[in-house]
Amino acid sequence: MPSGVLLARRPLQLPGAALPGRRDLLPPRAWPGIAAAALTPRNRKLCCRGAARCPDRRLLFATVGALSSSRRASHYEKLQVAALLSKTTIQFEHGASFQSEYVVPGDVEAAGFQIDADELSSIVESRDIKKFTVHGELDVIADKLATSLTNGIVTDKDLLNQREGIYGVNKFAESEVRSFWEFVWEALQDTTLIILTACAFVSLAVGITTEGWPQGAHDGIGIVASILLVVSVTGISNYQQSLQFRDLDKEKRKIHVQVTRDGFRQRVLIDDLLPGDVVHLAVGDQVPADGLFISGFSVLVNESSLTGESEPVFVNEDNPYLLSGTKVLDGTCKMLVTAVGMRTQWGKLMAALTDAGDDETPLQIKLNGVANTIGKIGLFFAVLTFVVLSQGIIGQKYHDGRLLSWSGDDVLEILNHFAVAVTIVVVAVPEGLPLAVTLSLAFAMKKMMNDKALVRQLAACETMGSATVICSDKTGTLTTNRMTVVKACICGNTMQVNNQQTPSSLPSRFPEIAVETLLESIFNNTSGEVVINRDGKYQILGTPTETALLEFALFLGGDCKQKQQESKIVKVEPFNSTKKRMSVILELPDGGYRAHCKGASEIVLAACDKFIDERGCIVPLDDETASKLNDIIKTFSSEALRTLCLAYREMEEGFSSHEQIPLQGYTCIGIVGIKDPVRPGVRQSVATCRSAGIAVRMITGDNIDTAKAIAQECGILTEGGIAIEGAEFREKSAKELLDLIPKIQVLARSSPLDKHTLVKHLRTTFNEVVAVTGDGTNDAPALREADIGLAMGIAGTEVAKESADVVILDDNFSTIVTVAKWGRSVYVNIQKFVQFQITVNVVALLVNFSSACFTGDAPLTAVQLLWVNMIMDTLGALALATEPPNDNLMKKAPVGRTGKFITNVMWRNIMGQSLYQFAVMWYLQTQGKYLFGLEGYNTDIVLNTITFNTFVFCQVFNEISSREMEDINVLKGMTKNSIFLGVLTGTIFFQFILVQFLGDFANTTPLNQQQWLVSILFGFLGMPVAAAIKLIPVERHEKADERGMP
Repeated sequence: MPSGVLLARRPLQLPGAALPGRRDLLPPRAWPGIAAAALTPRNRKLCCRGAARCPDRRLLFATVGALSSSRRASHYEKLQVAALLSKTTIQFEHGASFQSEYVVPGDVEAAGFQIDADELSSIVESRDIKKFTVHGELDVIADKLATSLTNGIVTDKDLLNQREGIYGVNKFAESEVRSFWEFVWEALQDTTLIILTACAFVSLAVGITTEGWPQGAHDGIGIVASILLVVSVTGISNYQQSLQFRDLDKEKRKIHVQVTRDGFRQRVLIDDLLPGDVVHLAVGDQVPADGLFISGFSVLVNESSLTGESEPVFVNEDNPYLLSGTKVLDGTCKMLVTAVGMRTQWGKLMAALTDAGDDETPLQIKLNGVANTIGKIGLFFAVLTFVVLSQGIIGQKYHDGRLLSWSGDDVLEILNHFAVAVTIVVVAVPEGLPLAVTLSLAFAMKKMMNDKALVRQLAACETMGSATVICSDKTGTLTTNRMTVVKACICGNTMQVNNQQTPSSLPSRFPEIAVETLLESIFNNTSGEVVINRDGKYQILGTPTETALLEFALFLGGDCKQKQQESKIVKVEPFNSTKKRMSVILELPDGGYRAHCKGASEIVLAACDKFIDERGCIVPLDDETASKLNDIIKTFSSEALRTLCLAYREMEEGFSSHEQIPLQGYTCIGIVGIKDPVRPGVRQSVATCRSAGIAVRMITGDNIDTAKAIAQECGILTEGGIAIEGAEFREKSAKELLDLIPKIQVLARSSPLDKHTLVKHLRTTFNEVVAVTGDGTNDAPALREADIGLAMGIAGTEVAKESADVVILDDNFSTIVTVAKWGRSVYVNIQKFVQFQITVNVVALLVNFSSACFTGDAPLTAVQLLWVNMIMDTLGALALATEPPNDNLMKKAPVGRTGKFITNVMWRNIMGQSLYQFAVMWYLQTQGKYLFGLEGYNTDIVLNTITFNTFVFCQVFNEISSREMEDINVLKGMTKNSIFLGVLTGTIFFQFILVQFLGDFANTTPLNQQQWLVSILFGFLGMPVAAAIKLIPVERHEKADERGMP
């Protein structure tokens, strides 16, 4: 990823614990790492100049002091310092302007506006009520912006372009993409390559001096060319990955927001927002730009990402300021956008900060440790090899008394020995391991995007492959989230609701008072909205549940606008997962007040002491009637219907907006049953998870009977499994939970804390690797607690998405299974590559070291080893790390938390293949001259070329064998992997060129047909040997599934 990219591909992990769980997160537009904010000369000047007239100098000195200490602060603290600096500077810059009349710039006035972008953005950023008042407050500011608080901006293309030209776009400035040459230069920084480059230039100097040009330059040029080839391939690979990650960043920014334009509600991309837009915000939304509160209820905003204050802030007419990047914790409202992009407070802070780079994934860290260990072993063998190779010439000179007399040839020989030793280090250090992880993750991320899964955290790809438990929501994940009311019980009478009935016939079956009260309840106690679209037709906006209720009310012949105009909303308590209900207070035309409540059927029904009977009379709710209604709820639930109860209460004693909405004393209006069909393919996906050793648990806020019916339909609730309600779960002791949790398959009527508790126990007590799905703001703690947080892309709030590692774009459980398959594929692909690379390492070290010890010569030269290094590192990673997943992956038990990365199966394959290859190399070294009938002056170079050629073809065929670590059939699906075939073809082609035409540089000589065939044959024989090795039984590291899955 290019450094300096302002829009991060993963949220920043911060210290502390603002929310329960493992990590606190900055908004998605924050960076993966943040350096200290620089106090620019202009800001320093402003601070010094303003100190003399600042009424509170302590704020200034605190700011500067905080900036000074920020060098030692965490990333989070640095951000808060920058926020404080920004706020202080704004106060200095605009302190004098409040007392002077604002002058509209000419270009702004010519465009039809009465306020410029900087002045407009400072209203919210400075949070000074004087400035807000000076500009005429909300209505006048809207007029100056040429917008309507009711209808929004006009979407004429020319007017939009004009508005954009004056006020800017809602995007952060991005740094330039790092060029290909920067990645090449980065690859050249490798220490061993630098040493080899120095060896190459010394070789060139000594060679040309002693042998002249071009004969003396062959060795040096060969090493330089090999280095450049390795560096170029590495640079290309890293450059392509950076472009790929940049594309994924753009996908993450595809956030839609609800706005009113031309008088119509519509969804637009967050990047398309403009000052003057009227934005609709609800619980869980991220504030998309700076703006002013227009209207709303109970709006509670978390500003901790900007201010560091953990206490949420109430936003209303008295405190109308909304800042980009903050989160709506409760309530709903409309907001007038005043600043976008780099003019928002968040955008200005971003301009002062720099990218500190990316964190490595856990597997990369683990493999770096493996690479370091192998590298140390390689360094030890390299030193021994150099000593053994050089002791002959040094010993001879010492014997002859010419230890200080060195010719050019002597220096070249020692230099060649040193180059071989350094190259052994190059080969031994498996720098391809982290590269393989990155390649595999990047490849998986791209493919998962096509499969409707957006990866926000690289580590999630590999972690998902180890998942042992998936805790899934019901609504929208296991079901389609397309809800309709199919049954209703009104006035004690149950009816089937279907589209064949004429709307006019339904109300006639019930008392008028009951129908009118029901319509008043549905149309006013809702977070949804019925609007007229551009085609003049009704369009319902809101959650699927709200949409189903509003459709039902329209089906009953209700008029939404009329009902809403008949009364005035005084107070709203939005639905949340804790209360399981939504309430509203209406001021009636006669001056009285009425409360309406809807929510979980058994909870709302328990709050009722009266009901409307079949005559339309309000009568006491006795035990018999309550039992009858509870039976109806159970009947609806057993049919997999989601049930809601609607009730109201006359507020005879009056009501004040400062009071709490009553929880008891309601009159039951009716109960509705909402159908949410199970998604096609879910049952099969659950079965796939079971065969893969992944336990699936449903955690839902729904009624337990509904949850059980859906769970049975999905195949989640099986014989021996337990379905339990959250209230009962909370009462269990730690000892009881120890026996209970392994058997829980359904947790119904659960609160966010129940979900968090279950996930925490699974991770800590039972050592499971847990994946959790979530869509609401209250799911954030569980998503953070989980090993892998999966947020829903359609139904999920921005807070949930930000807390998650992966966003499921189609909200489909089958996609979660696909993510698990890709996670396993990443893990297994890297294991294949490690197996392949360690084999090459072992053989290369043994061949050169043993040959140096016994013959005094190394058969594989520096150039040849560099070519082998590229085959096994970059090209090997490219070939093996990009293998697509196969169905067999989901037929094996998960690795889990304690599984070893290098398994016994891998050690078996490595040792077997290494012994075969070493035996072939040793046979060629000792018997090759007789086998091929070699005679003459060039015998040694021909034999070394054959050895080199055979060694390379052993790696080519071993690469094919490494496609499967246990299955004998390694050719299955190979023709479908174009990358793998391309790498093999390229390797063979360049090997042919290297041997036949680049002998002067590669220390090779052209081989005849027989020698080529024997080399290929020895390499090919490695495949049946590998197949035979796979028949040797070994004890697996992975233990059988002992988690007691019912």
